[in-house]
Amino acid sequence: MTVTTRRPGTRADMLRADGTAVRVLVVDDEASLAELLSMALRYEGWQVRSAGDGAAALRAVREFRPDAVLLDVMLPDADGRSLLGSIRRESPDVPVLFLTAKDAVEDRIAGLTAGGDDYVTKPFSLEEVVARLRGLIRRSGAAQARSESLLTVGDLTLDEDSHEVTRGGESIHLTATEFELLRYLMRNPRRVLSKAQILDRVWSYDFGGQANVVELYISYLRRKIDVGRAPMIHTRRGAGYLIKPGE
Repeated sequence: MTVTTRRPGTRADMLRADGTAVRVLVVDDEASLAELLSMALRYEGWQVRSAGDGAAALRAVREFRPDAVLLDVMLPDADGRSLLGSIRRESPDVPVLFLTAKDAVEDRIAGLTAGGDDYVTKPFSLEEVVARLRGLIRRSGAAQARSESLLTVGDLTLDEDSHEVTRGGESIHLTATEFELLRYLMRNPRRVLSKAQILDRVWSYDFGGQANVVELYISYLRRKIDVGRAPMIHTRRGAGYLIKPGE
């Protein structure tokens, strides 16, 4: 499969009506491919769940309530086109993008006739899959585009144009470096970022033995963002830091 990468810092620009991230279900019995697709979709800031067979896919549709389904035509316990009917009974309006190794015209027509909304044939690029899903989700009305300048994680918002930051509607003043660090975290919600990644992105060069500058600025942010509220900035010991909605 052709794999193309995206520039680090890509941010989600689609949200559900309730302000939460778009949900996508990946159904493919090839574990490595399912994981690769899931990683690419999470990089968009979307919530992702995967299933390796038809039975697991139906359970996920009931429990996860996805906004779109990425469905492999060939599964170990079901034909994807037949499974689509069961998915539609659970979630009549969810858009479905077929993944297929078959490139014959009749196979494509069969997939669309069965009720699929679109298809991509293997090999494909990850960017093509993301673009197709984005189009399907927008047309379905399941998500809305948000301001290109506005980053939102839970009740925390950051406007990249005005440099205004608020949490729960309360304005928060940040220094220029604190702002850049918070912006990088918020462009990658729920993703663990290492000290090396943060140094490279926020300070643009390696501090060598002074990597504790990251710890210092994380502590500054916590005092301004988290004190007296549900914590949003978290440490993963030995791995790095991440930001996610307060619980």
